[in-house]
Amino acid sequence: MTSPSDPRRAVVVGTGLIGGSIGLALRARGWWVTGRDADPGAAERAKALGALDEVGEDPDAEVTFIATPLAAVVGEVTRALAQARHRGAVVTDVAGVKAPLAAQLPHPGFVGGHPMAGSEQVGIEGADPDLFVGATWVLTPTASTDPDGYARLQSVVTSLGAEVLALSPEQHDTLVAMVSHVPHLTAATLMNLADRAAEEHGALLRLAAGGFRDMTRIAAGQPGIWPDVCAENAPAIVAALDTLLADLAAMRDRVAVADRVGLLAELEHAATARRSLPGRAVRPERLAELRVPVPDRPGVLAEITTLAGDLGVNIHDIELAHSVEGDRGVLVLVVDGDVSQRLHDALTGRGYRSTSRHLE
Repeated sequence: MTSPSDPRRAVVVGTGLIGGSIGLALRARGWWVTGRDADPGAAERAKALGALDEVGEDPDAEVTFIATPLAAVVGEVTRALAQARHRGAVVTDVAGVKAPLAAQLPHPGFVGGHPMAGSEQVGIEGADPDLFVGATWVLTPTASTDPDGYARLQSVVTSLGAEVLALSPEQHDTLVAMVSHVPHLTAATLMNLADRAAEEHGALLRLAAGGFRDMTRIAAGQPGIWPDVCAENAPAIVAALDTLLADLAAMRDRVAVADRVGLLAELEHAATARRSLPGRAVRPERLAELRVPVPDRPGVLAEITTLAGDLGVNIHDIELAHSVEGDRGVLVLVVDGDVSQRLHDALTGRGYRSTSRHLE
């Protein structure tokens, strides 16, 4: 397979909203993108809309994005890894559950991923090359992850405009249950509640103003992905739902007994918390470089990157400089300048001797 020039090469498997958006974003940055879909017509449509250069396989791709439903990810990752001829090729996915995949795919060339981006649009027709600009893209390195492959993938994801957050697969699933899975289930439940009530009160949905529409917008998303997500992340989702139900019960009691003070306190706390949510990520003007000597052992990359994620430190770029002796290297991290000391101190507490300098 050839192209007019010699650009970087990628494969996208699954050409729906996310896969199509990845293809559009990569091609906008000069990549040669090959892809396929379980529905051949969808892949051809993705090519027609500019998300793919060609339909098919490309064993020479340096990165493969698996953007299929969760149930198909293990098989597609295994296939991509077996076909790869590019030295250091890396395969990633975009599924909303990570721990079960990590357990089944302990391969150095696989890095779990989850872009926290989407829309109520469905399929390739809703794909957007700017979908990931300013969004958080979670990567879940493990002890088996190849550091060079991780660094390459982080660089690619960052080039699409996203900010990378490294979490362990288990931590990802616990946190995403609260901020993604339960909100979707809650929005769907509220929408169905209103729809049933509308059968008796025809004017009800005509009264649905901005607040209701904002809260239920995500219920219009693709329903087909959610049964697998709920099955694979059931413990975390059930725990979050139990907490939500308990808090709703407490809110109900405040309303029932006219507890004005308690109700106002809860609403004020929520308003403050909502206003404090971080906005879309913006690259700061001042960055710092941390250089961390590391031993050549499994899990070092995962330990340091997930530590940064726990501290809320954004890693803008990452590189592993290998030592000629082979048993040590230097991990080079570019982070926000105003929080570099926080990461430096935490690394010191873990026994790492890092140095830092601000970049002009």
